[in-house]
Amino acid sequence: MKLLGIGSRIDHPELGKGVVTNVTSKHYWVTFIENGLETIDLDSEFEVIEAMEDDVDTISFAEVESSLVQILKRWSDVTEVVPIGDKWKGGTMILQPEDSSLQSKEIPIDSFFHKITMVRDRLRVMEQKINSSNLDESEKIDLQQYITRIYGSLTTFNVLFKLKNNQFVGQKSAK
Repeated sequence: MKLLGIGSRIDHPELGKGVVTNVTSKHYWVTFIENGLETIDLDSEFEVIEAMEDDVDTISFAEVESSLVQILKRWSDVTEVVPIGDKWKGGTMILQPEDSSLQSKEIPIDSFFHKITMVRDRLRVMEQKINSSNLDESEKIDLQQYITRIYGSLTTFNVLFKLKNNQFVGQKSAK
Protein backbone atom coordinates (compact mmCIF):
# COMPACT_ATOMS: atom_id res chain seq x y z
CA MET A 1 0.00 0.00 0.00
CA LYS A 2 1.48 3.36 -1.06
CA LEU A 3 0.88 6.07 1.53
CA LEU A 4 -0.67 9.35 0.57
CA GLY A 5 1.24 12.52 1.33
CA ILE A 6 0.00 15.72 2.95
CA GLY A 7 -2.22 17.65 0.54
CA SER A 8 -3.76 14.55 -1.04
CA ARG A 9 -7.49 14.88 -1.74
CA ILE A 10 -9.85 12.01 -0.97
CA ASP A 11 -13.57 11.16 -1.01
CA HIS A 12 -14.66 9.09 1.99
CA PRO A 13 -17.99 7.21 1.72
CA GLU A 14 -19.29 8.53 5.08
CA LEU A 15 -17.32 11.73 5.75
CA GLY A 16 -17.23 13.16 2.22
CA LYS A 17 -14.45 15.05 0.48
CA GLY A 18 -11.34 16.11 2.37
CA VAL A 19 -7.64 16.90 2.31
CA VAL A 20 -4.93 14.93 4.15
CA THR A 21 -3.32 17.33 6.63
CA ASN A 22 -1.08 14.92 8.58
CA VAL A 23 0.12 11.33 8.33
CA THR A 24 1.14 9.10 11.26
CA SER A 25 2.21 5.49 11.33
CA LYS A 26 -1.44 4.40 11.76
CA HIS A 27 -3.69 7.23 10.57
CA TYR A 28 -4.37 9.96 8.09
CA TRP A 29 -5.56 13.22 9.59
CA VAL A 30 -8.06 14.56 7.10
CA THR A 31 -9.89 17.88 7.09
CA PHE A 32 -13.28 17.15 5.54
CA ILE A 33 -15.40 19.88 3.94
CA GLU A 34 -18.57 18.88 5.79
CA ASN A 35 -17.20 17.16 8.91
CA GLY A 36 -14.02 19.01 9.91
CA LEU A 37 -10.86 17.28 11.14
CA GLU A 38 -11.08 13.50 11.53
CA THR A 39 -8.53 10.71 11.78
CA ILE A 40 -9.03 7.64 9.63
CA ASP A 41 -7.05 4.41 9.49
CA LEU A 42 -4.49 4.13 6.72
CA ASP A 43 -6.37 1.16 5.27
CA SER A 44 -9.82 2.82 5.39
CA GLU A 45 -12.06 2.65 2.33
CA PHE A 46 -11.96 5.90 0.35
CA GLU A 47 -11.45 7.13 -3.19
CA VAL A 48 -8.29 9.04 -4.01
CA ILE A 49 -9.16 12.18 -5.97
CA GLU A 50 -5.59 13.46 -6.16
CA ALA A 51 -2.56 11.79 -4.61
CA MET A 52 0.38 13.83 -3.40
CA GLU A 53 3.82 12.31 -3.01
CA ASP A 54 4.41 10.80 0.47
CA ASP A 55 7.35 13.00 1.41
CA VAL A 56 6.76 12.99 5.16
CA ASP A 57 7.88 10.63 7.87
CA THR A 58 4.92 8.63 8.96
CA ILE A 59 5.33 9.01 12.70
CA SER A 60 3.55 11.44 14.94
CA PHE A 61 5.07 14.09 17.17
CA ALA A 62 3.88 12.10 20.21
CA GLU A 63 5.76 9.03 18.98
CA VAL A 64 8.94 11.07 18.44
CA GLU A 65 8.60 12.68 21.86
CA SER A 66 8.05 9.32 23.56
CA SER A 67 11.11 7.84 21.86
CA LEU A 68 13.25 10.84 22.77
CA VAL A 69 12.20 10.66 26.43
CA GLN A 70 13.15 6.98 26.55
CA ILE A 71 16.55 7.68 24.95
CA LEU A 72 17.29 10.55 27.35
CA LYS A 73 16.32 8.48 30.38
CA ARG A 74 18.53 5.65 29.25
CA TRP A 75 21.67 7.44 28.11
CA SER A 76 21.93 10.79 29.84
CA ASP A 77 22.45 12.21 33.26
CA VAL A 78 19.03 13.90 33.11
CA THR A 79 17.16 13.30 36.32
CA GLU A 80 13.44 12.73 36.52
CA VAL A 81 11.33 14.64 39.01
CA VAL A 82 10.83 12.30 41.95
CA PRO A 83 8.21 13.39 44.48
CA ILE A 84 8.99 13.37 48.19
CA GLY A 85 6.38 11.89 50.54
CA ASP A 86 3.77 14.50 51.48
CA LYS A 87 4.45 14.20 55.22
CA TRP A 88 8.10 15.18 54.68
CA LYS A 89 7.53 18.28 52.52
CA GLY A 90 9.03 21.36 54.17
CA GLY A 91 10.36 19.25 57.03
CA THR A 92 13.75 19.43 58.72
CA MET A 93 16.27 16.75 59.54
CA ILE A 94 18.13 17.33 62.80
CA LEU A 95 21.55 15.75 63.34
CA GLN A 96 22.15 15.71 67.08
CA PRO A 97 25.66 14.75 68.34
CA GLU A 98 25.85 12.62 71.47
CA ASP A 99 28.08 15.26 73.08
CA SER A 100 25.63 17.97 74.24
CA SER A 101 28.40 20.60 74.16
CA LEU A 102 28.47 20.28 70.36
CA GLN A 103 26.00 22.09 68.16
CA SER A 104 23.31 20.17 66.26
CA LYS A 105 22.80 20.60 62.52
CA GLU A 106 19.46 21.16 60.79
CA ILE A 107 19.05 20.21 57.13
CA PRO A 108 15.91 20.76 55.05
CA ILE A 109 14.57 17.30 54.18
CA ASP A 110 13.84 18.46 50.63
CA SER A 111 17.57 19.21 50.09
CA PHE A 112 18.62 15.88 51.59
CA PHE A 113 16.02 14.03 49.50
CA HIS A 114 17.27 15.74 46.33
CA LYS A 115 20.80 14.49 47.06
CA ILE A 116 19.50 10.95 47.67
CA THR A 117 17.65 10.93 44.32
CA MET A 118 20.79 12.24 42.59
CA VAL A 119 22.77 9.30 44.03
CA ARG A 120 20.06 6.90 42.80
CA ASP A 121 20.04 8.43 39.31
CA ARG A 122 23.82 8.34 39.02
CA LEU A 123 23.84 4.71 40.07
CA ARG A 124 21.33 3.99 37.29
CA VAL A 125 23.55 5.77 34.74
CA MET A 126 26.53 3.77 36.01
CA GLU A 127 24.55 0.56 35.54
CA GLN A 128 23.73 1.51 31.96
CA LYS A 129 27.34 2.37 31.19
CA ILE A 130 28.50 -0.94 32.65
CA ASN A 131 25.92 -2.86 30.60
CA SER A 132 26.94 -1.14 27.37
CA SER A 133 30.68 -1.35 28.06
CA ASN A 134 33.23 -3.69 26.48
CA LEU A 135 33.83 -5.48 29.78
CA ASP A 136 33.43 -9.23 29.69
CA GLU A 137 30.24 -10.70 31.19
CA SER A 138 31.84 -11.84 34.46
CA GLU A 139 33.19 -8.33 35.11
CA LYS A 140 29.79 -6.79 34.32
CA ILE A 141 28.05 -9.20 36.72
CA ASP A 142 30.60 -8.45 39.46
CA LEU A 143 30.08 -4.68 39.12
CA GLN A 144 26.27 -5.10 38.96
CA GLN A 145 26.40 -7.00 42.26
CA TYR A 146 28.23 -4.07 43.90
CA ILE A 147 25.60 -1.65 42.63
CA THR A 148 22.80 -3.91 43.89
CA ARG A 149 24.43 -3.94 47.33
CA ILE A 150 24.67 -0.13 47.25
CA TYR A 151 20.93 0.05 46.48
CA GLY A 152 20.37 -2.28 49.42
CA SER A 153 22.35 0.02 51.71
CA LEU A 154 20.20 2.96 50.60
CA THR A 155 16.81 1.29 51.26
CA THR A 156 16.73 3.05 54.66
CA PHE A 157 15.83 6.22 52.78
CA ASN A 158 12.82 4.65 51.01
CA VAL A 159 10.60 6.15 53.70
CA LEU A 160 11.15 9.56 52.05
CA PHE A 161 9.78 8.54 48.62
CA LYS A 162 6.17 9.26 47.78
CA LEU A 163 5.94 6.53 45.13
CA LYS A 164 7.08 2.96 45.76
CA ASN A 165 8.38 2.53 42.19
CA ASN A 166 10.98 5.30 42.83
CA GLN A 167 12.46 3.55 45.86
CA PHE A 168 15.76 1.73 46.16
CA VAL A 169 15.64 -2.03 45.73
CA GLY A 170 18.52 -4.17 46.93
CA GLN A 171 19.36 -7.82 46.52
CA LYS A 172 16.56 -10.15 47.62
CA SER A 173 17.57 -12.59 50.31
CA ALA A 174 17.00 -16.28 49.64
CA LYS A 175 14.66 -17.72 52.27
